[in-house]
Amino acid sequence: MLHDAARRADPEMMTDGPLSLADAAFRLHPSGALFWPEEQALVVADLHFEKGSSFARHGVMLPPYDTAVTLDLLADVIAFYRPKIVVALGDSFHDRAAPDRLPEPYRERLAALQAGREWIWIAGNHDPDVPEGFGGDVYAEVACGDIVFRHEPALGAHPGEIAGHLHPAARIRVRGRSLRRRCFVTDGTRLVLPAFGVYTGGLNVCDRAFEPVVPRHLMAAHLLGRDRVYAVAGCDLHPD
Repeated sequence: MLHDAARRADPEMMTDGPLSLADAAFRLHPSGALFWPEEQALVVADLHFEKGSSFARHGVMLPPYDTAVTLDLLADVIAFYRPKIVVALGDSFHDRAAPDRLPEPYRERLAALQAGREWIWIAGNHDPDVPEGFGGDVYAEVACGDIVFRHEPALGAHPGEIAGHLHPAARIRVRGRSLRRRCFVTDGTRLVLPAFGVYTGGLNVCDRAFEPVVPRHLMAAHLLGRDRVYAVAGCDLHPD
């Protein structure tokens, strides 16, 4: 299900939320993107282009529109912030063959989004080598002052780290109902972004995989709503 597509209805009505990390001020967007006003940098994680076609090759027939919708959402948030820099935090392509499966119209759309701005690909476990012909520069990680961008969060304390890979999602209870949404998750010193790709899903932040990265007693989640981001303390989060 391309569940994030509805967010395209009125992107200008979306409200982002503030976050401070290593003395730097960021904005959390309901799309799952992060914006750094001081550097005019937009950050997204885990685009997973061509995940649908990858599943189809293995006999799981999904609607082949995930890359198109992800590009549409990316175009919306780029139009919203007009960044000078875009940082893609790894797993931008679902597998090594995904760039070859990317239809030419999508290549052209990506090139148009890259035009006039610096584009940084961070290598991920799904795409350790972004092939030539896609523009931008590829790095294992990038540091800017006390802020470090990488794909996979390092274990232990790493103040200033901004990463993806874990696809965080959170479950809360509201008025007797259970609600599960993608989220940003932080311990106040580092941040893990939600997956931006529409077929990527999410891992509950109560899962033990998060404990070495964002300890539960220090955790705060910022859930993605339709038009805003909602901050929730770790004690109010529930496992699946």
